[in-house]
Amino acid sequence: MRRLNWSTYAQALLMPLAAILLGLLVGAIAIWTVGGSVLTTYQEMWKGAFGSFYFTTSTLTRAVPIIFAALGVSLAFRAGFFNLGAEGQMIFGALAAALAALYVPGPGVVKMLAAIVAGMLAGGLWSTLAGWLDTKFRMNLLITTLLLNYIASLFAGYLVAFPLKEKGGSGGAQTAMLDKSVWMPKLFDGMTLHAGFIVAIVIAVLLALFLRYTTKGYEIRMLGSNPLFAAYGGVNRGRLMLMSMMMSGALAGLAGTFEVLGTQYRYIDNMLSTPGYAWSGIMATLLAGSNPIGSVAAAILLAALQTGGMGVERNTEVPLEISSVIQSSLILFVSARITFSFIKRKKARAADGHSA
Repeated sequence: MRRLNWSTYAQALLMPLAAILLGLLVGAIAIWTVGGSVLTTYQEMWKGAFGSFYFTTSTLTRAVPIIFAALGVSLAFRAGFFNLGAEGQMIFGALAAALAALYVPGPGVVKMLAAIVAGMLAGGLWSTLAGWLDTKFRMNLLITTLLLNYIASLFAGYLVAFPLKEKGGSGGAQTAMLDKSVWMPKLFDGMTLHAGFIVAIVIAVLLALFLRYTTKGYEIRMLGSNPLFAAYGGVNRGRLMLMSMMMSGALAGLAGTFEVLGTQYRYIDNMLSTPGYAWSGIMATLLAGSNPIGSVAAAILLAALQTGGMGVERNTEVPLEISSVIQSSLILFVSARITFSFIKRKKARAADGHSA
């Protein structure tokens, strides 16, 4: 029986933390530049994220869609496919979940399960479309997944603004409110944290085990790390791409599903695009090196930056944008790390070829 490589998981948890610390250093410089107190600002940021049980649960609630998006993106990245379409997959997942919860007959539990299945299918199929365009027409996956976000956002916006718009409501572009029997149960009375957080943690663990201990997981990792060796070993790239993209999109679809069932209780236009959950999920994945467990930790840290930034704006003169400065710094550090790794691998291949 294979042993768990705890050093790998420790590294996956430490990498996001190290990047966050570097980002906080850059943020401190920005705070000092605008004349704010670095210590006071970061104290308020901590209070806004974890200063009380209420703020802690609010941070974890915000982390739920980021975790699901990060897990979906990490699966695609581990297979070597750049899925930047998490936002569109989340949108269609959320819309499909809302419609299933509204119109599928039966008791609340049946409606909830139908909504979860519908959300996964909608997100998965939308993601698979990009994979099919790659395998069939060799259309660049990076471009198709990115552009499909706009189609999903605009089409969903049209649906909830006209044919699916709530009748006699407030006039906003949104569906009708879901029945309370379909709402995800809260983990604590009076708090926003719902059972979707537990589901996200369980799926992260299962995904880590799947990638490490199953045949398909090994093929996914092999295809992502060495496509030529994978092809030599008999791995069917097209079939594995479609499977990976389907699973990746299904996880992103769950992000939208639980946002509908656990937080908003309906689909509202731009409810997923405006907070930037998908891009935060991509950032979390990059911070964690596409490790599912590390992606969860990175997602919670990014959610803490966002909720903490709101606390900073409430209680200090430092603007909310300071959290954006820190997150932008994270992107810079991640990009530099990826570029350095790419150059290092390229030099190693050149050295091997020269020695041959």
